[in-house]
Amino acid sequence: MTLSATHEWDFSSEQGKANYQAARRQYPAQAIVDLAALRDNMRHLVNVVGGPHSGTAVMGVVKADAYGHGLIPAALAALAGGATWLGTAQSHEALLLRKAGIGPDRCHILTWVYSGAEVPFDELIANDIDISVGSLAGIDGVAAAARRLGKTARVHVKVDSGFGRNGFTPATFDTALAKLVPLAKEGVLHIVGQWSHLAVADAPDVPEFVAATDQQVECFKDFTSRMEAAGIAPEIRHLANTAATLSRPEIHFELTRPGIGLYGYEADPAMGTPSTYDLKPAMTLQAQLGTVKAVEAGHGISYGRTYLTPTDTSTAIVPLGYADGIHRSASGFDMEGAKHVIKPGGPVRVMTAEGPRLYRVSGRVCMDQFMLDLHGSAESLGIHEGDTVELFGPGRGEDYAEPTADDWGRAADTISYEIFTCLRNRIPRLYEHAAEVLPAEDFAKLDPTSIL
Repeated sequence: MTLSATHEWDFSSEQGKANYQAARRQYPAQAIVDLAALRDNMRHLVNVVGGPHSGTAVMGVVKADAYGHGLIPAALAALAGGATWLGTAQSHEALLLRKAGIGPDRCHILTWVYSGAEVPFDELIANDIDISVGSLAGIDGVAAAARRLGKTARVHVKVDSGFGRNGFTPATFDTALAKLVPLAKEGVLHIVGQWSHLAVADAPDVPEFVAATDQQVECFKDFTSRMEAAGIAPEIRHLANTAATLSRPEIHFELTRPGIGLYGYEADPAMGTPSTYDLKPAMTLQAQLGTVKAVEAGHGISYGRTYLTPTDTSTAIVPLGYADGIHRSASGFDMEGAKHVIKPGGPVRVMTAEGPRLYRVSGRVCMDQFMLDLHGSAESLGIHEGDTVELFGPGRGEDYAEPTADDWGRAADTISYEIFTCLRNRIPRLYEHAAEVLPAEDFAKLDPTSIL
């Protein structure tokens, strides 16, 4: 009998059970996304800005395949939670949302990262997708496509308020306005919005960074004044990311853009934990153990002999590696190994005969697998090949001993965002509570084999 370190999944039907078993046969790991958590996180974020009638809309940011959670399912769950905008960095994901049947009558979609020489502006305009412009070449490209189509393009003017990424700087803004104003008067462009991005709103504990955010806000407001003076006042301003949505109500303006908050995480652990903000992590990553075997004390584990077993023990293989998106930097070392340093590896929840235990990656993460030192006899612990272990989940309290993506971020010296977005598509995505969350028309948009 194999053990499972995850909770019982809420299958919607016998077909859902069959989908789960098929995914386990397909690959020895699965990423399971709770669409009810996504919906509820969005509902909470809508309430944070004052509710659906507050005058502040909320965008569900679903870029990067919805932070690895799956573009279409996550977008539909965000809409079910009250989002009226969706945002993607890349244009092809914006177009995929429209092709999936999420029409302009239902929500606005904004896209913002592109090469002005290649992006399909004509397709974006034809599909009523809002386009960010933050360069002179971008303005020219959008305008040329709008003229070819004979259709006004909806644009949001990106300004650099101090982030140093996309957008017009204060010094270049007059030149941009000189292009934008006549195009707006001609009807080639509809100036919908003005927006920018905050650099350190996720660091409320650092006075210097709080001051830097204050400076960005003032710079942003100055850009607004310059647009108003030029006769193209923005209808919608948006500056607040997840961190500012949760902690800076004075800059909610007409639209906020929570990204990581939709998926159940705070913008930075310095802000607290998801529960601090009534958010619930939506993804659980689990795997089925490979080889479990006994090894003697002093046995080297993985490349470089960075971990040597301190006593006679058993080891277990977790069949996920850096080719799946498990960071090699989440490897675990011990003092006896070649590095002569203790470095905790990524945490894994394993069910034993005595209850759940947290183990750490032992040795270097390999391309397709990593190892765990079980610190005891697998036979005595009741651990067997085929047991389901949990790399991260919602983090249901200390007594539950469940790692989160934040824990993996600490082990890999990165952030939760990278933990999700690096997970490769060879890991099947499965969706829990889809029938409960989505209306029938949306439910039909999902891959039926992905529904639990």
